[in-house]
Formats: sequence, structure tokens, C-alpha cells
Amino acid sequence: MIYNNIVKAVFKNRPNRFIAECSIDNKNIIVHVKNTGRCRELLIKDTEVYLEYFSESSRKTKYDLITVNKNGRLINMDSSAPNKAVYEALHNGKNILNIDEPLTFIKMEQKYKTSRFDIYAETADNKIFIEIKGVTLEENNIVMFPDAPTKRGVKHIMELIDAKENGFDTYIIFVIQMQNPEYFTPNYKTHEEFGKALQYAKSKGIKILAYDCIVTENSINLNNQINIKL
Repeated sequence: MIYNNIVKAVFKNRPNRFIAECSIDNKNIIVHVKNTGRCRELLIKDTEVYLEYFSESSRKTKYDLITVNKNGRLINMDSSAPNKAVYEALHNGKNILNIDEPLTFIKMEQKYKTSRFDIYAETADNKIFIEIKGVTLEENNIVMFPDAPTKRGVKHIMELIDAKENGFDTYIIFVIQMQNPEYFTPNYKTHEEFGKALQYAKSKGIKILAYDCIVTENSINLNNQINIKL
């Protein structure tokens, strides 16, 4: 997954969830933030960031905030990137689901009851729902999700369990938007209900996976499966 027209900048502040003020060559500009999460540990004043530039006159802002340099580690904070990275990996034939049969069909987003899961796929014998969660929160090389309470996330887990009980293969994939963390764990301190729901999902046969990513200034690609501690 490649970004075009990447520009180095310095983060200054974030007036609201959708925009930030950054500086390029000591000139302040307003940029779109492609992540509505808190990201407080990433968006610290004077942190080095990377922006994608757009020339379209119809845009309110000319830049999207894509990547943050956190103490020398590049962290992608584009909330649309995890879904695209997983789809790209599956489309390219990578066996990230750890299954024996090849996929015969893949599509982005599929409605199931009151939820819309991120990816729907099929093998010759099975129908598969995949829910994807992007992870940007890191402390002491341990990565966690969520960084804010997510009732929607709990709802998706419960409907994945329902889909499993109705014959679908079901997955939750945590896409770690950085490289080489020690392991992934639910953020019980921030949202205990989500962590408990994840434990319950595992007991019901939901397959839970986590992958880190190779992140550069202008790209993000799914990398290695990492350990999960529930």
C-alpha cells in the first residue's frame, strides 16, 4: 500500500478529531487527520510527522496526516490502511488466515444483520467474515486496542459470534500499524468490556490474529504474525 506525494512536517496541535495544525518549513498549515481516535501518545507537539499532499481544488485541506515518528519508530495512523493492507495481502495470495484451502472470492465489506464486517471471503467449502481493527497504541513495546471505549467494537464481536453459530468462519485481525512489537493485548484499563468480549469470542471459536506491519514514510504492508495475550 503506497502513498503519493509524501511531505515531512512537524505536528503542532489538534483542534478537533478531524484536523490538525502542522508546520512545513516553519509555515503552519491545516491538515486532515485520517484517524478519529484519541492518539494522544502519538500527536505530541513538535513530533515529526508525514503528510500526503493532494492538489485537488475541491478539498478543504491539501494534506492528510499519515505517519508519526514516535521515538524513532514509524507508526501509520491512517484508519483506512488496515483494511486495505489485509485485503491486499489476501488478494496477493498470502495465507494470513492460516487455512489449507485457497480463497476463491474476496470483497471489501459485507453486511450481516446489523453489522457490516470489513471483509467477506469464500473458499470452496467455507464462507468467511473478517473484522479488522487497526492498532496504533504502544507502551513499552506492547501494543493494545482500543485507545478509547468502543461499544461498536463489542457489538461487532457479538455479531461475529452469531455468524459463527450460523455456519460462517469468523476472524478478528488486529493490524499493528508499526513493526516488531513484543505482543498484542486488549486494553482492559480503557475498555474492560471489549477485552472480556474478546476472551468470550475466542471461547466460541472466533479466530483471533494479530499482524505487525512494515511502515515507511510512504507505505504500509502486512508483515509477521505476532503473539496475542488475552
